[in-house]
Amino acid sequence: MIDVLFTHSYFLKFDEKEYKAMMPYSPLGTLYAASFLQSKGYSVALFDAMLAENENELLPELKKHKPKFLVIYDDDFNYLTKMCLERMRLAAFTMSELGKKFGCTVIIHGSDAADHYEKYLSHGADFVIFGEGEQTLFELLEKLSGKSNQEFESINGIAFKKDYRHPELVSGSNENMLKQVQHDNTIKTNHRQVLQQLDTLPFPTREIVDVEKYRKIWTERHGYFSMNIVTTRGCPFHCNWCAKPIYGQVYNVHSPQNVVAEMKLLKEKYSPNHLWFCDDIFGLKPNWIQEFAEVVQKENAVIPFKCLSRADLLVKGNTIEALAKSGCTSTWMGAESGSQKILDAMEKGTTVEQIYEATRKLKRHNIRVGFFLQFGYTGETKDDIEKTFFMVRECLPDEIGVSVSYPLPGTKFYDNVREQLGEKQNWFDSQDLAMMYHGTYSPDFYRALHKLIHKRFRVWKGMELLSSPKKWNKHS
Repeated sequence: MIDVLFTHSYFLKFDEKEYKAMMPYSPLGTLYAASFLQSKGYSVALFDAMLAENENELLPELKKHKPKFLVIYDDDFNYLTKMCLERMRLAAFTMSELGKKFGCTVIIHGSDAADHYEKYLSHGADFVIFGEGEQTLFELLEKLSGKSNQEFESINGIAFKKDYRHPELVSGSNENMLKQVQHDNTIKTNHRQVLQQLDTLPFPTREIVDVEKYRKIWTERHGYFSMNIVTTRGCPFHCNWCAKPIYGQVYNVHSPQNVVAEMKLLKEKYSPNHLWFCDDIFGLKPNWIQEFAEVVQKENAVIPFKCLSRADLLVKGNTIEALAKSGCTSTWMGAESGSQKILDAMEKGTTVEQIYEATRKLKRHNIRVGFFLQFGYTGETKDDIEKTFFMVRECLPDEIGVSVSYPLPGTKFYDNVREQLGEKQNWFDSQDLAMMYHGTYSPDFYRALHKLIHKRFRVWKGMELLSSPKKWNKHS
């Protein structure tokens, strides 16, 4: 019997495009929360939905571990989770209801739950945690376990139905709160301040993950084994389509020394061939990458990695040179559009010229380049689309990822198109690409556009290969 059975709602099997690509990573955010509870004396286990066939596989884990608490704690560092996909919401509902039938107190944390906590509370959840979750979860479990006398209303970062409240909490000093609860039927407490000193967190507990299962998948499908790691939380930039329900408009960062210590641990214990730094933006803090490059080399902890960054940050000083020295082999940029008009409308804060310059510098240092592209933003015309095609043709990144603009609650973009939204307000899976507002062109146009740019990209890359005989021989 254990205290807490953790899980999360992202099932790779339910996301056809990603299942075909088969590049799974363990739920890092979930593992951070589990590790934090372990450090406080709680026993934990994990049902890893990432590699499961369906929600019913949770049942044997419930019977095996007999947990007091089922915590569906989504991975805040997985961009697929942050897309708030409808299929994964349904999975969370199902697991929540299974947990309740088994007699667990069910607690949920995640981007979608933060936006739609009342839906989750009506599908079996007893509590929804919003914002940064580790400390909130600990305080909540202390209360539920009888180890703390703290009132539920004073635990920052939770939502729950009034019916869950203990009898002693519905009188006296709570009279005004009770009136509000009776009107709304839900209590939502104050937001919790995010943790600033990230180095105080224990490393994520990978011991509860079937690491060898991940290794087998990666090596059989791709010939190498990749693991994930993170150096920051949050993002300070103001792209007006980017939802930030967990950390808000702030960011905090682990020290280079702390990150390298974790890399050394991974290298010695699991021997990965590759890492994915799954930060929203890698190396946000000025000179962080430069210091990281020095420390990781000094400690003999270099592992080839890929990361995400911004064109304006990459072109500063010797950033790209430091990336190369630290082991970076691939960098993805949120290029979005080849039209400056669209970048400005998005409040992206970058220029098309910076995208070109960053691409040239990355290639010069033998770092592969990936472009995230976004079509369909309000006001985009065929001329803007042609500029994006031109940018891809001229820059010739090594990979592209293509999407259409996706309005999520809490963003300026969502507010701008809110009146155009119909009943469908979330993609079902990551290849849905539904236009849920009135784009310049029809949804079929953008689906055809998605196929067209991928087709042309493959042709352009083929022409590049044919024009460079040295690349024909993989050993050259």
